[in-house]
Amino acid sequence: MRIEDKILPDIHPKFFWDTDFNLLDWETAYVPIITRIIERGGQNEIDEIIKYYGREKVENTIRHEIHFLANYAIRRAIEFFPELKKEEMHCYLNRKDKPYHWI
Repeated sequence: MRIEDKILPDIHPKFFWDTDFNLLDWETAYVPIITRIIERGGQNEIDEIIKYYGREKVENTIRHEIHFLANYAIRRAIEFFPELKKEEMHCYLNRKDKPYHWI
């Protein structure tokens, strides 16, 4: 499927209050988009990004490409994706305050 043919996720612009939602480049900005949805979205928004990017890309992004998530967002990521382990997530391994036993 060509990028031009993809239907954009049905996500409310409020999640991207700090940018012009209409100018989001969903292909190149996938890391900050997925990060924002993990931090602030619910199951509906997670379902939308999975539908758009595919589950594998979303999980790989969470595991390897997100450099920072707050503790609550790491917990949310694991709730949304139970197959993830915090010890596999770059954002957890990159923390200066680990080991953390809160999850």
